Amino acid sequence: MTGGLINILKPPGMTSHDVVSFVRRTYHLKRVGHAGTLDPAAAGVLPVALGPATRMLEYMTDCDKSYRVELTIGYETDTGDDTGTITHSIDCIMPAQSQIEEVLSSFLGTIEQVPPMYSAIKIQGKKLYELARAGITVERQARKITIHEINLLKVNEKSILFDVTCSKGTYIRSLCTDIGAKINCPVVMSFLVRTRVGSFEIGQAVTLEEISTNSESAILPVDHALEYMPKIILSQEVAKAFKHGQTIPTTMSDEGGQNLLRIYDHEDVLIGIGQKKEKAAVIIPIKVLMSGQP
Repeated sequence: MTGGLINILKPPGMTSHDVVSFVRRTYHLKRVGHAGTLDPAAAGVLPVALGPATRMLEYMTDCDKSYRVELTIGYETDTGDDTGTITHSIDCIMPAQSQIEEVLSSFLGTIEQVPPMYSAIKIQGKKLYELARAGITVERQARKITIHEINLLKVNEKSILFDVTCSKGTYIRSLCTDIGAKINCPVVMSFLVRTRVGSFEIGQAVTLEEISTNSESAILPVDHALEYMPKIILSQEVAKAFKHGQTIPTTMSDEGGQNLLRIYDHEDVLIGIGQKKEKAAVIIPIKVLMSGQP
């Protein structure tokens, strides 16, 4: 096996690192990595790269992600989800469905979001969750994120269920907290399933049990993770130049704002990642796969 990807259905109760350790043992590989950490209590799609395919992980984290989320009203915790210590609680009356829909739609588009203290973001060399566990709270800078879609599914007396599709870097716990602020009630994220990471869909995800039973059938080709990039097929001569790290000509325009490109040789084999140089008719090699494999 030269490498590949697995669309894993992470179960609740395991860390993303636990899943990576399981894959290492199953496939007898040291080089294994994942794209997009999921909280231990959360379930859903966790893309995992095997062997030399780990070189592509940086391109897998740029994808949009989709989630199914439940938030519960009436209390908040130090972690923002229902696994933390309750810090505040009050009796709340659930707003009308029309008001909830209006609040949810107010988050559509590019917004600013403050990351939660319980996150892996580093400040002065320390991860925020390490500081939080030590009882230290620090000021966090708001970051720009994009909410592409957000749809209300169900409203109960104490909970709201919705689907959201968002850009990388979005913290769903923070989104729930911000929703709570707009409905004037403390909330926690009480349920989270990631349903999609780029082209990795939950409907095609495999369980750990399925991997244990038939490990080879779970492996996907590496370009499965790159389908969001435009595809370019080169002639044999130009592909050879690209594989030697040379800038190559292109007739592509700058329209559409495309940046990264997946590059294939004349036999339709992935040979690397390129980047269209702005206002120039050339593609610059960004990552070259010399053997045609990751």
